[in-house]
Amino acid sequence: MILRPGDVPYADWHAIYRGAVPVLDDACRPAIEESVAAVERIVARGQPVYGINTGFGKLASVRIDLADLATLQRNIVLSHAAGVGEAMPVRVARLMMALKLASLAQGASGVRPATIALIEAMLARGLTPVVPAQGSVGASGDLAPLAHMTAAMLGVGEIVVDGRIVPAIDALAAASLAPLELGPKEGLALLNGTQFSTAYALAGLFEAERLYRAALVTGIVSTEAAKGSDAPFDPRIHALRGHSGQIDTAAALRRLMTGSAIRASHRENDVRVQDPYCLRCQPQVMGAVLDLLRQAATTLIVEANGVSDNPLVFPGADGQGDEALSGGNFHAEPVAFAADMIALALCEIGSLSERRIAMLVDPALSGLPAFLTPKPGLNSGFMIPQVTAAALVGENRQRAYPASVDSIPTSANQEDHVSMAAHGARRLSAMAANVGSVLGIELLAGAQGCDFHAPLASSKVVEAVRERLRQDVPTLADDRHMAPDIAAATALVVRDVLAELAGELPGVVV
Repeated sequence: MILRPGDVPYADWHAIYRGAVPVLDDACRPAIEESVAAVERIVARGQPVYGINTGFGKLASVRIDLADLATLQRNIVLSHAAGVGEAMPVRVARLMMALKLASLAQGASGVRPATIALIEAMLARGLTPVVPAQGSVGASGDLAPLAHMTAAMLGVGEIVVDGRIVPAIDALAAASLAPLELGPKEGLALLNGTQFSTAYALAGLFEAERLYRAALVTGIVSTEAAKGSDAPFDPRIHALRGHSGQIDTAAALRRLMTGSAIRASHRENDVRVQDPYCLRCQPQVMGAVLDLLRQAATTLIVEANGVSDNPLVFPGADGQGDEALSGGNFHAEPVAFAADMIALALCEIGSLSERRIAMLVDPALSGLPAFLTPKPGLNSGFMIPQVTAAALVGENRQRAYPASVDSIPTSANQEDHVSMAAHGARRLSAMAANVGSVLGIELLAGAQGCDFHAPLASSKVVEAVRERLRQDVPTLADDRHMAPDIAAATALVVRDVLAELAGELPGVVV
């Protein structure tokens, strides 16, 4: 897949997350070479320039001799590789590497073609640095995680190859790659930036989009189980409000329910004038979720195509007026806000789903047997799966607290306001996993509810979903071990099977 730095669309980042191998567009080579030449000219002038011949952070006033510039860059990598905790998932780490590749290749960082080529080669040959996931506050860049990535390029630390963790120096040698020797500014350029936070935020966005689509399907299955109305999906209602996400969501829900004999059976003599909010307000809630995800996607794609290094190199015309300007593009506040929005969206997808589960197991609300079992009392049916869903929603509510409001000063108060984007983005994967399980439980409950309406059938989509579920999970007659059923249903959600069966559904388009 050709990677065009500064112009990489959403679909391409998604493809890299799913395993595509990026190859740099050759058109970026001249800009890379020009920025390297500019750094060489700046070094030759001998004037102090941050990150090139000075110390870092609070030590920026310390001048470094020309003979020590290579040591300076190596030292910053090794000293900053101070992360802790579990390693990044491989596909998120590879996404981080691709983001760094696209940033450096824009020719504003002064990084040599050979250094950029090493990142490209590691991606192509399946060499993924082991990067502890804790240790970044989201400014000055994701220093610790990116230091671990860079250390692996130096032959220090560990690399994952074919699922095995091996010493970095051995992994490079086995792939016929030489360990990197850093030039002026290169260590700082590789460490500075928001690529760790952005990779996790994009991963959270990709998962949230998938769960949004799955929730449209499980929501309609539950609507049919409860003999809910499709009137709330009427396009005239949503046109009057005007939110595009709401309009798109209502149209999808309406299509998913089209042709249902269950709906037709109670269209003329429906005793319930209005459905509960968890059914009736699906377009409003899930539409707002979609709008939020689209807004987060807009921010993250801009960030993914930007340069968040510091200082930034601006070559002069004909070698005159080269500048290395210190700024704050490494501050990940946009990523932190986007991650917080995605967290809110994930929380609400799960919350609305859990309310539908709770409605289905309550005979006073659903009109179905208590806890969806034919023999309540002797059997508990879906009593505790609903409790599990409630527990997962409770966890997500705690995790959804905004990370971006929680700044803490670092580096002897030189870096006195930080974004906490890394924490805000990293929590999204756990939140998404919780939502996946909640939707799996709802799929089971909704399908069980629909079974009580036999021989009436639902729409073609709902019947296809139920048929696919029943290949793995039979209807619940008497109580049995529930955990395997939940795991099987959740797997259908996680593998995107529901969305595939449903056909075209709205999503994030940037």
